[in-house]
Amino acid sequence: MQVLHVCSEMFPLLKTGGLADVVGALPAAQIAAGADVRVLLPAFPDIRNGIPDTVLVAEIDSFVGRVGLRYGTYHGVGVYLIDAPWLYDRPGSPYHDQSMNAYPDNHRRFALLGWMACELAKGLDRYWRPKVVHAHDWHAGLACAYLAANGYPARSIFTVHNLAYQGLFYAHHMQELWLPPSFLNIYGLEFYGQISFLKAGLFYADHITTVSPTYAREITRAEFGYGMEGLLQDRQRQGRLSGILNGVDDKIWDPSHDVRLTARYDADRLKDKVKNKIHLQKAMGLQVDASLPLFAVVSRLTSQKGLDLVLDALPALLDQGGQLALLGAGDAVLQQAFLAAAADYPEQVGVQLGYHEAFSHRIIGGADVILVPSRFEPCGLTQLYGLKYGTLPLVRRTGGLADTVVDCALENLADGTASGFVFDDCDAVALGNAIRRALVLWSRPKHWRHVQRHAMGLDFGWQVAAKDYLSLYQRLL
Repeated sequence: MQVLHVCSEMFPLLKTGGLADVVGALPAAQIAAGADVRVLLPAFPDIRNGIPDTVLVAEIDSFVGRVGLRYGTYHGVGVYLIDAPWLYDRPGSPYHDQSMNAYPDNHRRFALLGWMACELAKGLDRYWRPKVVHAHDWHAGLACAYLAANGYPARSIFTVHNLAYQGLFYAHHMQELWLPPSFLNIYGLEFYGQISFLKAGLFYADHITTVSPTYAREITRAEFGYGMEGLLQDRQRQGRLSGILNGVDDKIWDPSHDVRLTARYDADRLKDKVKNKIHLQKAMGLQVDASLPLFAVVSRLTSQKGLDLVLDALPALLDQGGQLALLGAGDAVLQQAFLAAAADYPEQVGVQLGYHEAFSHRIIGGADVILVPSRFEPCGLTQLYGLKYGTLPLVRRTGGLADTVVDCALENLADGTASGFVFDDCDAVALGNAIRRALVLWSRPKHWRHVQRHAMGLDFGWQVAAKDYLSLYQRLL
């Protein structure tokens, strides 16, 4: 079974969010399960530098001029790179310039990604041809449209990692992209007078997946659907929408082998976890005391992540003796508010702006509770890392958070299924109540350790998701 994953980033070569973690792990897990899997990426500088040994597979005329297709391998995974330096070799992020302004030609940059996927399905590489094209998020959404326009030379899967990001562009760009004018239609990729790359994936894919079962249900409702709920309800009725839960890459996230930690540990050596906590308290300038409950945030600082709720609940957390360590960047108002809290409570609140992969491991390894109070969360990986590291997740019951964390209610503590703390209402009162319940359990170390050990024993490896996707591909074929 030849499968081509089409995406814009891949960990550890290039990462701006959880999409990179998925693409960095899923293809390798599918290869281990017996599939013939490759990845198609734009040749962004970090990706090109990370795979220096490539060969030219083909050159082809496209709507952006003549482009090359190069091939190499990265840790056993075959990777195609779209060689168009005038499009991809730029400073800044893959999507924005250094002033955080979206590149004005993003419609061409990411339409080319979808177009090249279709060309591979048509036989551009005469030695390898995918039977399934698996497109990820809006950046790859046009792959499904190009396949449809060319008579479906391969079956297509479109995975929604976050429906909030839709890839909207002016309709007049349509004539540049070598798509049939008839596709600019409500029954196509038109969305309120614009081109939606996301809708292209949703409409033309043979099957849509999301990164958790609960999120697949949520996006059929207006509050989560961003205007796409009608289309998604139709796909759900047709049996063409499902959720497959993301996994954790055990080679990267494993406290017993994680070289980024001060001390490695496992469920039978939880005393060594405390060494990481002491180191984290020192690094963040907090009061060094292992008996104090240390809460953590590792996140983009956005309203979606519910971090305004954390600010509202913070005084109560601190009054009850808790500490907070935060790593993240994003909304300027949230950044300043957390910096102000750190200035007001220097021994209780530590803030590191930005994102550092190694430090994220040290925070999750050293904290006692990881806060993920999201308004919506397609899957969430942070809570999965928390479970793996015995850092109990405190989450809102939405999306993948609802699918992965079992609340420490009395009945769940009694039957041994509890793995964290879950609240329902999206407000600071509900979050504060969950924090109080966490502090009550913290005051009972024996029960806390029991929940930690159960959480660390849960299996969220990529092998499960890899097999589910392969079964889906087989059904489509």
